Amino acid sequence: MTWFVTRPHVIFGFSPYSMMNLIGTLCVYAAICKHEGLPLKFPGSKATWECYSPASDSNLIVDQHIWGAVNPTVKNQAFNCSNGDVYKWKHLWKVLADKFGIEDYEFDEEGPELRLTEMMKDKGGVWEEIVKENGLLHTKLEEVGDWWFADFMLRVEGVLDSMNKAKEHGFLGFRNSKNSFINWIDKTKAYKIVP
Repeated sequence: MTWFVTRPHVIFGFSPYSMMNLIGTLCVYAAICKHEGLPLKFPGSKATWECYSPASDSNLIVDQHIWGAVNPTVKNQAFNCSNGDVYKWKHLWKVLADKFGIEDYEFDEEGPELRLTEMMKDKGGVWEEIVKENGLLHTKLEEVGDWWFADFMLRVEGVLDSMNKAKEHGFLGFRNSKNSFINWIDKTKAYKIVP
């Protein structure tokens, strides 16, 4: 018996009912802001807004799992799995705002610290309106919004990893994090989870 471990960072992917679906949660938050005519305020820390962070595209993780399963030289080892580049939330936040047609997006340094768990606790009825008006897949807000997870992940400061070990063993996969972010937002829209 042998084993192989993949260690991803924040995963960019499509998983509408997962309890750790950051992109889906952010899409739901953006849809609610758009529906209510509110600015898309970044609900994390200033350090997270400004710092460099890695991401792991879910398809890249799959590629690394397959590579690990068929490559005997990597048995009984653990490998980091990230896209191979870094991003800043202040850059991806504009992408999210653009995807939902929101012109006013920001990190509010002067205002109180925002927490999605607080901001979204009374938005179930708003989400029902959005679902009905846009012919979306019938979901309840708590099924598609993982607010606690987003609150946590948007306060993690610049934990960087290295793909050197995986590259030295022959895994050369990579993804562009901005393109990955866009791809998974588009997929979430295509499957009628968000408008």
